[in-house]
Amino acid sequence: MRIPLLAAAFALPIGLTGLAGAASAADFPAPQKKEWVVSDFRFHTGEVLPQLRIGYTTVGDPKGEPVVVLHGTAGSGDRMLTPAFAGELFGPGQPLDARRYYIILPDAIGAGASSKPSDGLRMAFPKYNYDDMVQAQYRLVREHLGLAHVRMVLGNSMGGMQVWMWAQKYPGYMDIAVPMASVPAAMSGRNWMMRRLLVESIQRDPAWANGNYTQQPPGLGFALAYFGMATSGGTQKLQHDAPTRAQADALVDRQLAAPPIGDANDHLYQWNASRDYDASGQLERIEATVLAINAADDERNPPELGLLEQGMRRVKNGRILLIPASAQTSGHGTTGQARWWKDGLAEVLRSVPVAAAR
Repeated sequence: MRIPLLAAAFALPIGLTGLAGAASAADFPAPQKKEWVVSDFRFHTGEVLPQLRIGYTTVGDPKGEPVVVLHGTAGSGDRMLTPAFAGELFGPGQPLDARRYYIILPDAIGAGASSKPSDGLRMAFPKYNYDDMVQAQYRLVREHLGLAHVRMVLGNSMGGMQVWMWAQKYPGYMDIAVPMASVPAAMSGRNWMMRRLLVESIQRDPAWANGNYTQQPPGLGFALAYFGMATSGGTQKLQHDAPTRAQADALVDRQLAAPPIGDANDHLYQWNASRDYDASGQLERIEATVLAINAADDERNPPELGLLEQGMRRVKNGRILLIPASAQTSGHGTTGQARWWKDGLAEVLRSVPVAAAR
């Protein structure tokens, strides 16, 4: 089976595609932040949380075509509302024009306004994984919002891995699935090694105190800076931005000086949640058209491993959009910039018919 490769979407000079007319946050309807509480939510471990709070953000009219957008690890729905992402997608005439689409951005369990360890339970919080996160996301959209069918589920990084899961668990629920910066394969290799080292570097900090700290452990900031530079940023871009030792040191100094975002226990749970991820099991079940978007310089999902292609051969209707590496791309972070792939997304939205709800 030959998998269509949509590299031609980037025939314009690097850095110019999609820049003209980029929308700002003011160009689409004001986001609405909301919450839903699920009673007695049962996790895959058998643990039950009496009240699981799910935060979510919406953009557009609820009568529009529904689109679910899933964020990355340690992110949140509203952190997707950046000029580089929402500003390229949600404005008038853009691929996910909020005058036509109803855009739903859930906060995953353990992140954003959703229930998380830092709410008070600390390390006694249920040991969730991606299956629990996907179940909560689906229940939010299906039960709380009452949507029998959605036009598309799109996600980046962790959200991309979860899109692979959505498409297999709920195969008739969406017309289009867009997993980005992810592969439908078991968590393994350098991707898992670095995640485990991030988790253990926090746990081995004496100030972590088994999760019972009164101030954030100082090792958290170092661990996040190290992990970020090792697994995101792009080889060519980092060399472009820091071509000398002095410039490289200055970049590191800025990263180390920045206060860490988030809570140490939350980070432990968020990164460890990927421990048993494996979306390779039921790829033949996928009914949606899949547009898999990855970057050629993605440090966590290097294309030379061939994992994406292996999985896509088992998908009935799928295509790959691979963003070429350059000094303007940023490795695993590239897909957070919609200018690189929004034309490919627009083409899929035009060509895939809207299915009737089941």
